[in-house]
Amino acid sequence: MKPALIAFVIALSSIAFQATADISVKVHKFSDLKSWEKDDHASALEVFKETCTDLKAEDWQSICAAAFDFKNARLFFETFFLPVLISDGVDSKFTGYYEPELPGSLVRTSRFKYPIYALPEEAKSGQPWKTRREIEQDGVLEGRGLELAWLDDPVDLTFLQIQGSGRIKLTNGNYLRVGYGGKNGHNYKSLGGELVRQGIYEPHQVSAAVIKNWVKRNPVDGQELLWSNPSYVFFRAVEDVKPSQGPLGAMNRSITAGRSIAIDPNYVPLGAPVWIEKQGRSPMRRLMIAQDTGSAIKGAQRADIFMGSGAKAGRLAGQMKDRGSLFVLLPVKRAMTLMTEPLE
Repeated sequence: MKPALIAFVIALSSIAFQATADISVKVHKFSDLKSWEKDDHASALEVFKETCTDLKAEDWQSICAAAFDFKNARLFFETFFLPVLISDGVDSKFTGYYEPELPGSLVRTSRFKYPIYALPEEAKSGQPWKTRREIEQDGVLEGRGLELAWLDDPVDLTFLQIQGSGRIKLTNGNYLRVGYGGKNGHNYKSLGGELVRQGIYEPHQVSAAVIKNWVKRNPVDGQELLWSNPSYVFFRAVEDVKPSQGPLGAMNRSITAGRSIAIDPNYVPLGAPVWIEKQGRSPMRRLMIAQDTGSAIKGAQRADIFMGSGAKAGRLAGQMKDRGSLFVLLPVKRAMTLMTEPLE
């Protein structure tokens, strides 16, 4: 292993990482970050404090303790961290995700007939179990008391599974929040990608709304489209999070719209601050906190931005597919082990 890669493993020793020759690492100054001085660092600091107590390494714990005493948020980050740009040779990709808010019922009715299932015993091993088609077409989970609620649209159920959490507005006006409870062990296959493969749409035309409308217009082929994704996600009721709070992320804490980001933990430690410079129609230069992960979030420059809850957040998330740069903020000593040349 090259010396630079050995240093990288040491710097990220709190996570599992397989170094390869494709990895490049460069330590930067905060003045290298575009519009760094214009961000609301205080907001980012509050989000950082939500999860930093879960970082177990001694240096991270010391930084977390200091976070509760520092009055100047920007100075806090500039004192304890250095920005590090990690590349694995794969193009950057920034997307958005959200928490759906969907109408539903605790009992099956003529309208609400698509169940949200809890994880069955057979799927708890982590090995590939039945596919989406087999689960839904064969009805293998019916009548087993695994239903948490029912929805009125199969596409909404599919996108709820893609997002991994959601709020269900029940017929009595109350809310039921559901969170990720496990999956059937099959890899996710993009519905939009399948429509492009079939020549129905061009890549730039595909969005969640387009997919939903196409399925409604083509119910038979639409069902086949939904079944083309073999992955199936199960849920659990989340009762310890207020409806006003965000859903639980991978650190089992509520995440924050516009400040929480899902990353690949093979490259970015969960709980670490992350500076993003997203391009596209709505550029975003902002300090985020890595508080979530996702099965489709793979790579050093891959990020999924949490946009919030409800339909508006869903529209914003669905429009996002941009290039950019992601800098992980590492504790100064860790970052310095990665330096191959002095900072200017």
